[in-house]
Amino acid sequence: MQLSAAIQKLPRTFLPEDFVISQWEQLEPYFINLGERDIQSVAGLEQWLKDASELEAVISEDACWRQIRMTCDTENKELEEAFTFFMMELQPKIQPWSDKLNRKLVACPYTSELDAEKYFTYLRNVKKNIDIFREANIPINAELNVMQQQFGVISGKMSVEVNGQEYTLQQAARFLEDADRGLRESVYRKINERRLQDKEALNNLFSTLLEKRHQVALNTGLPNYRDFRFLELGRFDYAKEHCYQFHEAVKLHVMPLVNQLYETKKQKLGLSSLRPWDIDAEPAGTLPLRPFQTGAELTEKSIQCFTTMKPFFGDCLVKMREMGRLDLESRKGKAPGGYNCPLAETGAPFIFMNAAGTLDDVTTMVHEGGHAIHSFLAHELELTGFKEYPTEIAEVASMSMELFSMNHWQVFFDNTAELKRAKEQQLERVITIFPWIATIDKFQHWVYENPTHTETERADKWLEILNEFSSPVIDFSGLEEYRRYGWHRQLHLFEVPFYYIEYGIAQLGAIGLWKQYKENPENAVNNYINALRLGGTKTLPELFKSAGLQFDFSPNAIKDLMEFVKNELDSL
Repeated sequence: MQLSAAIQKLPRTFLPEDFVISQWEQLEPYFINLGERDIQSVAGLEQWLKDASELEAVISEDACWRQIRMTCDTENKELEEAFTFFMMELQPKIQPWSDKLNRKLVACPYTSELDAEKYFTYLRNVKKNIDIFREANIPINAELNVMQQQFGVISGKMSVEVNGQEYTLQQAARFLEDADRGLRESVYRKINERRLQDKEALNNLFSTLLEKRHQVALNTGLPNYRDFRFLELGRFDYAKEHCYQFHEAVKLHVMPLVNQLYETKKQKLGLSSLRPWDIDAEPAGTLPLRPFQTGAELTEKSIQCFTTMKPFFGDCLVKMREMGRLDLESRKGKAPGGYNCPLAETGAPFIFMNAAGTLDDVTTMVHEGGHAIHSFLAHELELTGFKEYPTEIAEVASMSMELFSMNHWQVFFDNTAELKRAKEQQLERVITIFPWIATIDKFQHWVYENPTHTETERADKWLEILNEFSSPVIDFSGLEEYRRYGWHRQLHLFEVPFYYIEYGIAQLGAIGLWKQYKENPENAVNNYINALRLGGTKTLPELFKSAGLQFDFSPNAIKDLMEFVKNELDSL
């Protein structure tokens, strides 16, 4: 299997090589050309598709760069205005044309003569987009695209003072690993108090987003935004009932393991009461894991780690570093969180994160690195639409890399005891992430099924669901106000609604691939690559099958995989 990270920008044949988007008047002629072109054959249709794909790639990459630059510096008004201009002025003019071109494709007599297998998922997506398109939603979507970014602007300004020095909330979280319990509690409270300062702003922002999203659903003829979003995300292979089943399976098969882990932690720390600021702590005398100091060191060590797994994986990160596609360190004015942003035309994606020197940052880096490899592998596919893979398989790409890479973490931890601790913490996280996924997902179902709720009802419901998936081993007494607004820290709720159950489905897929990796690393990596290079050209169950996996998140599947992880953890 020949793989190369020497990624090439797609050659332009429809637009001029030096074409840069600045005004609608420049873009419009290309849409008119596609809209008015007379298609006389299957070959003519395929050329039309390639030209439409090229235009789509150029527009997509331009929009992505505007968002990347703004999240890297939320305090730069020019960058914010450039992003807002695209969303408010260009996107509303592009959307009706996209719909017109979709309808032209579906109505074309030669479409039925296209290779049915090659174009099945692509055409299914086109038809789905036609089904949910409404002119009335164009201005609402434009507003939503701009408003959603306000979460990053609000959060990017948050900082706290610890020991006389200012830290972003991501940087301050390092102190939650400190041996000094008093310091941990103090920092935990400072972080949560700081979030509460913007409680009203974040509540108001979310309420407005909710109202507009609900209107989008009503305009489409659907009873709620959840039903709209399931269609928009192309969830052809599972329904809301499967999500409910997942929530119950987490309570049944994951929570008992979580309780065991926290009971062990309590005993290890010698505490009579385990508090939230104790979760990441180590016993006195054990220093917190510090796998790297700077973003440059994190990059270098990640390259080494990926290269030992497969040289191609390391080459992808080297190429991204050469192209300036990494912004890793936390700083004030930078939006929170981490992401990998695919860039449709140039191919090499962009990794954004807020590293502060912790094990969590290593996990984030290899996670986003898995997404990046997916972008490299899918770049050679013929059409931009072929690269629009389901989010569930995208997260298998990233979460599998978290688990595969553990066997090569000696580049981060040259001390055997530290390496063992790092692996233990990672496997504990694989288990403890499920309750949070279930909490966020169940909350969203309620929020959008009950769109007229009050802010008080929302906070009450959040706390009720949070308590369902919280371990009784942890003592949360006196922290109710912090907990009532704990959802404010979850970027997805504001920026990418309903994108969260994917992490649960994908974690199960990733554990399945890791199982393969434990038996035969080369075979598992080949299965991983085979699935990812298909992009979105197959259905979700077919993509899982290509990776040697079953698309199954039933209670029994969850039970079996959780037992496997627990056995691996116990054997460390």
